[in-house]
Amino acid sequence: MSERPPISACVITLNEADRIDACLASLEFCDEVVVVDSGSADGTRERAAARGARVIEHAFEGFRAQKDFAVSQARHDWVLCLDADERVTPALRASIEAARAEGFAGAAGYRFARATEYFGAFLRHGNAYPDRVLRLFDRRRGGWRAGREIHEHAVVDGGVVTLAGDLEHVAYRSLDDQLARYRRYATMMAAHLHASGRRAHLANLLLNPFWRFLRGYVLRAGFLDGWRGFVFACMEADYVREKFARLWLLQHAAIDADRHNDASHSDGDGVDRSGTAPSSGQS
Repeated sequence: MSERPPISACVITLNEADRIDACLASLEFCDEVVVVDSGSADGTRERAAARGARVIEHAFEGFRAQKDFAVSQARHDWVLCLDADERVTPALRASIEAARAEGFAGAAGYRFARATEYFGAFLRHGNAYPDRVLRLFDRRRGGWRAGREIHEHAVVDGGVVTLAGDLEHVAYRSLDDQLARYRRYATMMAAHLHASGRRAHLANLLLNPFWRFLRGYVLRAGFLDGWRGFVFACMEADYVREKFARLWLLQHAAIDADRHNDASHSDGDGVDRSGTAPSSGQS
């Protein structure tokens, strides 16, 4: 039998007192739990410490950077990364334990399905499921060191195996919470896309939201989730619309700024455009 490698669980938090207990309870099979908190004011750190987690305070510099920092603080090389609104189900735990019993042989990382809870039920279709994520990996062979600061994902150098069982995602406290989160994400993604040279066109504002809805609700059978599937698909489409609208505004603001700078340089090039002949100084 292979050696049973220890696992460090890594969780990042900010004001998650109402969800951190369930998250940490699902991680009790791990050998260590590291919680990196970025300034909670609701007792999150205290609740995590009471459950035996090693709590570290660290200023937030972006989701990817924060998760990479958490991984760097782990005592063990095999890390399981969760958000505070996620929980390992018994079925997923059994799959992880079975892979660990084999020494995680032949893999640099493991992915598994994530099921999003949406107003009292888990979505099982559409863009929301199976939403496979790579969260268990050997940090010596990968991590969060590449990619975007939002919608970030881990990458590894080596084989990735898919495990049975779901990671539960209790993402939204309310519709207002979802709206606020999507607005924040749209702002961040627009800034990222603009900085990377991506530009929006009118077609993006008109067609991309429609395609997001069509793909999730029709092609991926989101309609089978009933009214929840419809609302979720509408919210996703609205997020895409706002993301490209904000990117559109950023690029046009940059164009206007360039035009203003060009005009300023033209006005200051030493050429008199007043239409009045310069005075000779003589009467």
